[in-house]
Amino acid sequence: MLSAGERLNVINTTILLVDDEQAILQLLETVLRKEGFLHIDKVKTAEDALIACERRSYDLILLDVTLPGMSGVEACPFIRRLTDAPILFLSARTTDFDKLTGFAVGGDDYVTKPFNPLEIVARIKSQLRRSRKATETVANPVNGLFDFGRFQVHEASAELRVEGIPTPCPSLVFQLLLFLCKNPNRVFTKSELYERVWRENSLSDDNTIMVHIHRIRERIEMDPAQPEYLVNVRGLGYKLVKRELSHEY
Repeated sequence: MLSAGERLNVINTTILLVDDEQAILQLLETVLRKEGFLHIDKVKTAEDALIACERRSYDLILLDVTLPGMSGVEACPFIRRLTDAPILFLSARTTDFDKLTGFAVGGDDYVTKPFNPLEIVARIKSQLRRSRKATETVANPVNGLFDFGRFQVHEASAELRVEGIPTPCPSLVFQLLLFLCKNPNRVFTKSELYERVWRENSLSDDNTIMVHIHRIRERIEMDPAQPEYLVNVRGLGYKLVKRELSHEY
């Protein structure tokens, strides 16, 4: 029996199903809803999946390999630019090469057809647990250290290190970065960031946030013009992307 916290996690989980077969979409949705997952979106093409990921943040994506137009494998790198949510490939292709290709382009798991719906559910739950554990590790760091691989933020000493090098950071820039580090992979509007960090109403002061976002990117990104960590989610706001520093296959 699920605990209250586990039930809340299931209820709040958002899942995107991508398959061109209506029967499979319906089957998966039915099984997932029986398990308590309520927020499920369904699309039939990779192009629609990309649009969906731009509009909404998902906790997990189930992606068919063989789709009309752009294949799931071709779409995966583009989806990865929008989200670090676990991606489970679904495919009738069973060779090791196909599976390794799926992992190479950014997939986290690979399920072959025909499949047992209960196995799909078990794999989804496993990926969600792993993803949440990684997020909690960042949200509750050891000794106030937030490690993002390329850079680390030390809360106690108010220090930013980029590739091991101490990097000067003005007070409000550091406070904004620290807030984002404590809330990885969550999208915040400009107004929300201003109110949470500056602790006053934004009054549509978008320019202040944009300037500070730019200053953070200048410090943590390889190329501030093509950010990989502090990214803009079109039409929604900004999020600091946290990826696992190592992957299990």
